[in-house]
Amino acid sequence: MTSNTTNRSSLTRFAWLSIAAAITTIALKASAYLLTGSVGLLSDALESIVNLVGALMALAILTIAARPADEEHDFGHSKAEYFSSGVEGTLILLAAASIIVTAIPRLIAPKPLEQVGLGLGVSVVASLVNLFVAQVLLRAGKQYHSITLEADARHLMTDVWTSVGVLAGVGAVALTGWVRLDPIVACLVAVNIVWSGVSIVRKSVLGLMDTALPIEDQKKLEKALEPYTQRGVQYHALRTRESAARKFVSLHVLVPGLWTVQRGHRLLENIEADIRDALPGVTVFTHLESLNDPASWDDTSLDRTETPLRESPEKYPQQSSDGDAHPRKNEGS
Repeated sequence: MTSNTTNRSSLTRFAWLSIAAAITTIALKASAYLLTGSVGLLSDALESIVNLVGALMALAILTIAARPADEEHDFGHSKAEYFSSGVEGTLILLAAASIIVTAIPRLIAPKPLEQVGLGLGVSVVASLVNLFVAQVLLRAGKQYHSITLEADARHLMTDVWTSVGVLAGVGAVALTGWVRLDPIVACLVAVNIVWSGVSIVRKSVLGLMDTALPIEDQKKLEKALEPYTQRGVQYHALRTRESAARKFVSLHVLVPGLWTVQRGHRLLENIEADIRDALPGVTVFTHLESLNDPASWDDTSLDRTETPLRESPEKYPQQSSDGDAHPRKNEGS
């Protein structure tokens, strides 16, 4: 197992932290709802259940994503993280719908709140737990380039802001006596949750569609290649994609046709090393082409439509066991 795989496996500890936080906040927020009867606090508790489901999903996906490449998955399993964030985003949208369904009857037929002070105190404790865990997950997500941890963190932060809104609504009811403020705030919370859910789902879909690297990374890539272009080396068919924590770059490098294979190979090794220095952890694919061959300029598109004229294999030298090339001999000679 590589060190990178070992690092990815260690990320499951953050998922376990998220699971523990979700269970704790569910218990606290459910108690706050039972004490007050606030539909806003109930909506907060419902979202914490979604947090738990998302955390369990994150645990499963992080375990899968940490697996090394195998015969069926040559590029590894990191892309599995997009499924976790996509599912979590969908669950957020379902939570928003359930909040609205719960709030509307209370808006039509409002009920007075009870033991508001104690209920608010319990909810504040739950919010502080979520805030702490969200910050831990967000730092880990950025450090390890994990969209799963980042989505889980942003979901928890949404929960924190939701709790702030609910607390404001319940406090306003206690101060004004206008009971309908509670379900109104719950509906506003649901709208905020919808925005967060859509954002997470969108990011997951873009990842599954092999979106190019961010502009900042592309600028670093161009800067790494600039010294070579200044010395007359050309390149084209530059393509990038991001797969959760992994980044991929491929390009064709064009050199004079009279160069030896050894010289061209050494150039590609240097180019790949400089790209990896600019973008740590990136996987680089290079393809060497001749500046003097017209066919080198016909393969810049992803799907090559024109096939160059093929030459007979008889024209190429045969490689001997000692590494020296010699012309292929006819069987009768």
